[in-house]
Amino acid sequence: MSHHHATAPVPSAWQDRAQRDPRAWVAPTVATVLGGLLAPVAFLFGGLSVMATDSCGPDDCSQALTTALNMVFGTLFFGGLLAGGAWLASWLLPWLSVLALVFNLPEG
Repeated sequence: MSHHHATAPVPSAWQDRAQRDPRAWVAPTVATVLGGLLAPVAFLFGGLSVMATDSCGPDDCSQALTTALNMVFGTLFFGGLLAGGAWLASWLLPWLSVLALVFNLPEG
């Protein structure tokens, strides 16, 4: 009489979990901490850059200064949107891609 029991096959999801990098959370966490520290500083300097127009007033400043300030504000605005989107993607993309793969599994 044999004492060997048949073992059930291990689901592929468990095998994939064993292959995941346990430090995958480090990069989004570092990005979150750096963004939390550097974003307020960037907005502070962007807000202080308006003081460059104190000597000439808002209407008499040179075109070069006005263009430079518009570049600063455009960079802060669009760069902030881009950084926010990248931040969300770094945290959500792994979870959303797993959900999409699970919900689109073939039957059987």
